[in-house]
Amino acid sequence: TAERAYYEQRVRHLGPLRDELAAEMRGLLPEADASVSFIRRDYTYLSWFRVGDDLPCLARRQRHADGPVEVLVDLGAVAAQEATSYAEFGVTEPGPGDLILAWSVDLTGGERYSLRFRDVAKGEDLPDEIPDTYYTGAWDESGTRFLYVVPDHAMRPWQVREHILGTPTDADRLVLQEDDEAFEVTVRGTRSGDWIVIESRSRDTSESWLLPTADTTAVPRSVAGRRAGIEYTVDHAPTAGADDLLMVTNDQAPEFRVLTAPVDTLGPWREVVAHDPATRVVDADAFSGHVVLTLRQDGLPLLRVMQRDWSASYDIAPADEASTVSMVHVDDFASGTITIRAESRTASASWWDVDLGSGERIEVARTEAPGLDPGRYATSRVWVTARDGARVPVTLWRRHDVALDGSAPCLLYGYGAYEYVFEPEFDPALPSLLDRGVVFAHAHVRGGGEMGRTWWEQGRLLHKRTTFDDFADVADALAHDGALGLVDGRRIASRGLSAGGLLQGAVYSQRPDRWRAVVAEVPFVDVVTAMSDPSIPLTVNEWDEWGDPREPQFMEYMAGYSPYDNPPPAQARPPLLVTGALHDPRVLVREPAKWVSVLRATDPALGAGADPEDPTSAGTVLFRVETGEGSHGGPAGRFGHLDYEAEVAAWILAALT
Repeated sequence: TAERAYYEQRVRHLGPLRDELAAEMRGLLPEADASVSFIRRDYTYLSWFRVGDDLPCLARRQRHADGPVEVLVDLGAVAAQEATSYAEFGVTEPGPGDLILAWSVDLTGGERYSLRFRDVAKGEDLPDEIPDTYYTGAWDESGTRFLYVVPDHAMRPWQVREHILGTPTDADRLVLQEDDEAFEVTVRGTRSGDWIVIESRSRDTSESWLLPTADTTAVPRSVAGRRAGIEYTVDHAPTAGADDLLMVTNDQAPEFRVLTAPVDTLGPWREVVAHDPATRVVDADAFSGHVVLTLRQDGLPLLRVMQRDWSASYDIAPADEASTVSMVHVDDFASGTITIRAESRTASASWWDVDLGSGERIEVARTEAPGLDPGRYATSRVWVTARDGARVPVTLWRRHDVALDGSAPCLLYGYGAYEYVFEPEFDPALPSLLDRGVVFAHAHVRGGGEMGRTWWEQGRLLHKRTTFDDFADVADALAHDGALGLVDGRRIASRGLSAGGLLQGAVYSQRPDRWRAVVAEVPFVDVVTAMSDPSIPLTVNEWDEWGDPREPQFMEYMAGYSPYDNPPPAQARPPLLVTGALHDPRVLVREPAKWVSVLRATDPALGAGADPEDPTSAGTVLFRVETGEGSHGGPAGRFGHLDYEAEVAAWILAALT
């Protein structure tokens, strides 16, 4: 509380700029907005903001129709009833017949969800309510049994349980329990409606089980067992002549391939999409006449539509190298049409129906962004040669008249972990920065998945420092005196969240001379302590990402880069803005708090801020902590999130001016 008060006092002079930015950002949001969340049978389900709403409703309307929108759950009303400022959906699973909706809600940001069941016709919840559940769920064929996931004491989803509507929740049956603390479980129904898939996954190994929706009391059947280092996901793909299962796996295929086998025998497996070292196969979604592959190629997403006999295909690519394209989840196996979503950071989302046979597409929805002119902004992709010779892609956004001649300030963003990719989704907070002459650069450093599985392998465990080196190399190359010379090297700010916050902490310590300012959001900065305590969330199942410090080589390696253990030298340090959240289960708030403390202790003269009237003066260390409701990703709600973004942007702009 004292830290938050200190932060508010130090940034008080930024209030007018913050308010100006917030107004601009909010101005890019439509008064009312409906975006396609998923498609289930005869309905399109929407995340719908009504006029003035901060939190969304889950709503639906008849598919392929312009009929009325039916509100199923009003999240704002739920938050008001529960007297909280925070509310986020977890599970949203309509049952067979679309009469009962299984839905769950988190009211603190702690990611523990209350699971409820709503009678859609009455608009009322049934008496059945299950506390402390987690993501994912699946219905049986009758719509009377629901399988859900619960976390253990360390927030690891470890059990799948079954609830029968109308029965006491304490009588819910245990379906499957994962005792290996390195693994997490999920549960989902297949598009065909015939099977429930339970999956248990560590960072580099997985196992899947099948359970018939017609009899969820059956013993789950393992698809291909569990072998260390082998991952696979499955989808049911029946045809008129065969009842097959599809498998996407890295077995003998570092960038994954697709296999198929009969459901009754689960073998032998036949290869239908061969391994291609230049193409990461992410997913395979089966429909009655086609299979849609989700791929990554040349650092970009790609959808490939294939005939069920694998004889022909065509690709659906993003509009350009700074855009993204993805398939909306469609639970209609017989559908000859899919819906795709396309967008970029400076172009709002649009949804298109694609005829799987012909490839023809029709726009069916678009998010309005009042006052946004996408043509006002230019995007490009450049490649930076890292110190070990790897070519790192960097995506740039700027106002079209801002020259890449080494004179403009830059905000450099990065993440680089878990093979995760931050796709370029529309960001209503970005134009305000671009309009003030800032170049936004996203460094796709190793540890992420932009360039496939090998990109991740090169930035984890005993190669983690590669992530930090890539980020610094990108900044050096972009600087006016660097290899590319695109931005002002004296005015580069950097930003990242969570594992990206670790990245910021590492480069803050290793290269304090490089940055004009650093923003480390909910940063994972006390690496050794966190990875040494298996009782806290995300430790045991994270050892495959960071290493187990009980092994000397990992302890030594982590201790060498952990920002808490390696503060920068006692020299001029750039200003630092750190965030945290009291209810965050992913990065416990003590991590950023301890880091802020040690930074001030190791440089007390500068840590207090050389100029108390300037929140961006050299050496300033500010800690913005959410002491109330708030999650790992910040405040809930479209307005609340943009107000937070305006705060951060005001601080960055003040530093870059």
